[in-house]
Amino acid sequence: MEENAIVNAKADVLTGNSIYMDVVSVGATVNIMLAAVKARGLTIIENAAKEPHIVDLANFLNSMGADVRGAGTDVIKIRGVSFLHGCDYSIIPDQIEAGTYMAAVAATGGDVLIKNVVPKHLESISAKLVEAGAEVIEYDDSVRVKSTGKLQKCNIKTMPHPGFPTDMQPQMSVALCMASGTSIVSEGVWDNRFKYVDQLSRMGADIEVNGKVAVITGVDHLSGAPVKADDLRAGAAMIIAGLVAKGRTEIESIIYIDRGYENVVEKFSAIGADIERVEFPDEPAGENTRTA
Repeated sequence: MEENAIVNAKADVLTGNSIYMDVVSVGATVNIMLAAVKARGLTIIENAAKEPHIVDLANFLNSMGADVRGAGTDVIKIRGVSFLHGCDYSIIPDQIEAGTYMAAVAATGGDVLIKNVVPKHLESISAKLVEAGAEVIEYDDSVRVKSTGKLQKCNIKTMPHPGFPTDMQPQMSVALCMASGTSIVSEGVWDNRFKYVDQLSRMGADIEVNGKVAVITGVDHLSGAPVKADDLRAGAAMIIAGLVAKGRTEIESIIYIDRGYENVVEKFSAIGADIERVEFPDEPAGENTRTA
């Protein structure tokens, strides 16, 4: 499939069917759920994603009159309905956004309380941060991350929920760049997750990638450099790298970061980061806007 390929699909009527996911995918599970809620008959999704936001989406759709059962398990059953109605609904906090700030604190040092989270959804992230030497304290709806000493090596393998999330792999890898010793990061979900490594190497990181495995040897420091956000989570990793690096880091293509992080500059600034959004008059706003 071409990288920029476009798929045009059209159907007057959707009909329920049994679908087996060869690879566990959050995005694919979400899209099938959305299509199935008004399809005729029963749709069964096998090997479905089980992330908290899959369960939250099912609860939301059911609040609108859908019939979705089994979310959070391997099999989701959806019986189509003729119409949906409006509702009021509170969306769960984003565990990847929270995890990004947790990884940033672990990498840079400090003591930060992250509010409005569900600590249970962060368990796999918290466990690895603790293994690397950070302190994570859980409260009812917040977590406190403290990191005062140098991080220690640890190994990570990303897996579908409840394993360590692939969307946290780049951010955690930056933290491991600053750790003592050699860490091994294995990617078990997404084939193209290590695109960000070239950017980190420009900043002085010592990372070797072989297929779906990265070997990260900790360094004394990273150096600021012009880099770009290759995708959403790579962009978050570049922000963390810029915070730990000596000197100035400019991040281009931050449109990807804005897609998944609301007020990211303001939030990092509020906890002491020296970060600002800069727009160059000779460049269009958006894709080439830079964060330094």
